[in-house]
Amino acid sequence: MRVPRLGRPCFAAGLIGLGLLGLAFGDFPPWQPVPAWVPARTALAYLVAAAELVLGGGLLWARVRAPVSRVVCAFLLAWWVLLDVPRVVAKPLVEGSWLAAGEIATLVAAGWVLLGAARGRGDAGARGPRLLLGLALIPIGLSHFSYLQDAAGMVPGWLPHRTGWAVLAGLGHIAAGLGILAGVLPRLAAAMETGMITLFTLLVWLPAVVATPHDHMAWSEVLVSWFIGTAVWVVADAYGDVAWTARGRSPFLRS
Repeated sequence: MRVPRLGRPCFAAGLIGLGLLGLAFGDFPPWQPVPAWVPARTALAYLVAAAELVLGGGLLWARVRAPVSRVVCAFLLAWWVLLDVPRVVAKPLVEGSWLAAGEIATLVAAGWVLLGAARGRGDAGARGPRLLLGLALIPIGLSHFSYLQDAAGMVPGWLPHRTGWAVLAGLGHIAAGLGILAGVLPRLAAAMETGMITLFTLLVWLPAVVATPHDHMAWSEVLVSWFIGTAVWVVADAYGDVAWTARGRSPFLRS
């Protein structure tokens, strides 16, 4: 597997940003559903924030990158399994549960790629992350239709036909996921998904931070949007051996 170069430092920056956010507010981000009944919740929030800060820095340091990549992958997987998968099991008919699980699954896919790169595995090591990312993008896209009014409300007011843009974005997420799963222009699909999430971060969440710089939610949204976008970027980087216009191999198929 090609070692992610540009996506990895940006992904590390997202992890560092989450750590700084946790240390600044002394709490978990609003989208990180740690129950209020958890013992020593505030202390745990500071501990997790410090860990995110250290792990993000470790991904930028070549000497410790391999072992840190293993810990990052385990950390993101635990986050997904403990906080998001249970919501899907408890409320499988609520699309919002699948949306949250899909968003964090993109982070797990990136951690999986970093783990494979640390182990020096070939293209076969990228099959799992590509499959997970492709599946994760489907519920993200479907959420635009389940919550169409909310999605349209996020589109900047200066753009005409806001509902149309929300629908187009939903279709874009689904198309990217299907392209990765089917091996149809998979590198281009992953790169365009990265661009779409990054554009959303710049047009929607960054202005919210500028308008309300002391709002925990605004900072949380811009950072998680950045983190998800760079996670997709990490997986896109792993397609380094695939031409932009080439038909790739479906991750469902073994080499």
